Amino acid sequence: MMKIKLLLLSLLLSLGFLQAQKTTVSGKILDSKTLKPVKQVSIYLNDSDSAVISKEATFSIASDQPIYKLRFEKDNYELKSININQANTSSLTISLNPDAVKSIEGVVITTKLKKYKSKKENPAYTILKEVWKKKKNNALDKYKTYTFDEYEKIEFDLSNIDSTFTKKKIFNKIDFIFNYADSASNGKLALPIFLNEALYKNYGRNQPAHQQKKDLIAQKTSGFQNNEIVSLTAKNLYKEINIYDNTINFFNIGFQSPVSTDGFSTYNYNLLDSSSTVNGEECYRIQYEPKRKDVLAFQGYLYISKDSFAVVKATMRNTHKMNVNFVNGLYTELEFNNPDEETFLPSRTYAEFDLSLLNKNREAKGIIAKRTVSYTHYEFDQPIADSIFKINEEDKDSQKLAKNQEYWNEIRTDSLSKSEEGIYDMLDQLNQVPKFTRMVKLWETAASGYYNVGNAVDIGDLYSTFGFNDVEGTRIRMGARTFFSRNDDWRIQGYAAYGFKDQQFKYGAEAKYMFSKNSRFMVGIGTRRDIMQLGVQLTTDDGIMSRSFASSSLFARGDNGMLSSVNQTNFFTSIEPWKNFQLRLDGTVQSIKSANPDYFNLMYYRNGKLRQTTNDTHFTFSMIARPGAKFSTNGVDRYEHTTLSPTLVLKYTCGINNLFGADFGYNKLQFMYTQPILLGTWGKSVVNLEAGKNFDTVPLALQNVIPGNQSYSLAANTFSQLNYYEFVADTYATFHLEHHFNGKILSYIPLIKKLKLREVGIFRAAYGSLSDASKNINAENNRYSAPDQQIYYEYGFGIENIGFGNFRILRVDFNWRGNYLNRPDISKFGVKAGFQFSF
Repeated sequence: MMKIKLLLLSLLLSLGFLQAQKTTVSGKILDSKTLKPVKQVSIYLNDSDSAVISKEATFSIASDQPIYKLRFEKDNYELKSININQANTSSLTISLNPDAVKSIEGVVITTKLKKYKSKKENPAYTILKEVWKKKKNNALDKYKTYTFDEYEKIEFDLSNIDSTFTKKKIFNKIDFIFNYADSASNGKLALPIFLNEALYKNYGRNQPAHQQKKDLIAQKTSGFQNNEIVSLTAKNLYKEINIYDNTINFFNIGFQSPVSTDGFSTYNYNLLDSSSTVNGEECYRIQYEPKRKDVLAFQGYLYISKDSFAVVKATMRNTHKMNVNFVNGLYTELEFNNPDEETFLPSRTYAEFDLSLLNKNREAKGIIAKRTVSYTHYEFDQPIADSIFKINEEDKDSQKLAKNQEYWNEIRTDSLSKSEEGIYDMLDQLNQVPKFTRMVKLWETAASGYYNVGNAVDIGDLYSTFGFNDVEGTRIRMGARTFFSRNDDWRIQGYAAYGFKDQQFKYGAEAKYMFSKNSRFMVGIGTRRDIMQLGVQLTTDDGIMSRSFASSSLFARGDNGMLSSVNQTNFFTSIEPWKNFQLRLDGTVQSIKSANPDYFNLMYYRNGKLRQTTNDTHFTFSMIARPGAKFSTNGVDRYEHTTLSPTLVLKYTCGINNLFGADFGYNKLQFMYTQPILLGTWGKSVVNLEAGKNFDTVPLALQNVIPGNQSYSLAANTFSQLNYYEFVADTYATFHLEHHFNGKILSYIPLIKKLKLREVGIFRAAYGSLSDASKNINAENNRYSAPDQQIYYEYGFGIENIGFGNFRILRVDFNWRGNYLNRPDISKFGVKAGFQFSF
């Protein structure tokens, strides 16, 4: 919900630019220590690569273009950047600091780096070799216990607002928000729209077992509800960074670290001076920039301690040709303390992201997301009680986290600007305007697919309203759910559907309640009667509200009439005894028969008799581990953020013969592992491995089906060139691999590289066996077989990032079937397409 409000404001404040006027800026340049004039200073206008050299200590610069920024550079002095507006164009006094580098925020790297015949001739190489020799680790790993405080400030600003656009009719009755805007460096307005401050107490223990706890002590947020989603979205944009790693993760994309041992293959380095001082420590200052501007790499400065060869400070800024969707720019600043020669401790991080939905232009209207974190009050090897590490989410209500202004003034390590201080009042006032709340409601509905009524009920999913299959013909589906907030500890939801061809009503309903937010102990019960496409997923969940893409897709190749009529009731209970580790028990009673008997036969033999309905009662015990996964909100349903965390599932299913009329007793064991993996600057692989075994004879309705995909849509972990039910197996193993090169290859091709397309490599494989008993139990015992002659495989490639500007969400895959080519009615080649929202 929170994202939608920010998106709405960003879209409202698009269009229009200020007209350029001739500008003159003048002043003098002094040494901040001695107050003596400083001559021969290079002055850069706005973001120009060409400098004006001030021969004297005074300067006067005129331009036909608006001047919104000046940058001053001279050896042995701090790089200086100032913003220019109408109030400060003359009689400026620029003080250059020779002793300390306080901040380099806003500096654009434009200095031409010196070229060397080999890296060994480069003095920066000698320094970085010493850094690599003493490659440091985070000092927190060396102590038995540790604690520290973490102050975090997250701010979202709407950027590039011009005065003309603020007068649009759409802003009638809400134009007061622009009273809170602030002048930006480019002469436009920046409007703070969200501010969240938080103080955390971090606890860690390395012996005898590794344990961590991040305790939220205080929080102050601007007026929007559900602010946790925005806060964790910003945190998800910014990944915890170890500058010594060879690959740095931004947006779950791998960037080459400037301190990488292979850095010289990507970057040019230039030693600027050896007398810079950061936090009292004398440092080498090394400038770096990528050899190719269109690779995933940074430009910026490294400050290396002359004593310990540790990274004391690093800045990282994107190149102008960075191929990342929705991101026009990023800037990160890292500062470290170095307690000894082997370790470092982070002291401050600052990250800024320039986000825009559609336009890559630097003047495009969008959102600036800023996150500042300061780490203080480190303590080591002090006793920590076991109770500290227990989860206590239930205690974190807003009243307990609220603190007075004196408290925040005392603990803040980063003071608020005037515009930041006003954001709390502005957003509270804005949420009282009916016009604004109506517009927010419209965009919430468009983005989520649900229309909320009375802050109590969601109608939807609206995007699941229409579907088509060979049994139901045109299918209409409508649903609703209770929804008071994202932190609801109970939820009731349901749907009704109707097929115009079979003229039958279908339905589903489910209720669940969470007793404890600490352990996420919950129970649920549900029932449904529906037409479903079984066999499109191996490691299934027993949830009632899950929806089969294949039974309601609008377009598909061949016939999609191999559908089942399912009448199912499910009860479940689950608990998380440890963070991101879930234990779940399901009890399911169901009856399954063919929804299209003339085309799809599910009949089987039992006690010598031919039967058409499979009655089944089973219990499933699941262990689900998600190490490293991050969630926002603590309600019965959770919003998950994208991470590189793996998913591991181990399931045991036991069918109970004769219980509630069940026809079979059986045992099944299944395992699934899936994870995205960064492979340096070569991109990201997504790996999925599944294996399972039915230990007893069961009919087709309860058998393992290697999942095919006859739709024209992308569907994860399915085989695009397999037909439904083409392979059935008692015992199976499948492997799926997608590697996203992020444009690594296409960026070398002239003309093509301008399209910013990205390539994907695809490989899928399956192997399994089907016993004679499992074949013979089915009426059509010769129709089904397993891929046991050889490993079935598919291969292909995809083109993703198709679109324009920042909006590149289309992906098209081209798939080939590798073997089993003599089977009837197979598809040797196919094309799939779909939308994916990713950076």
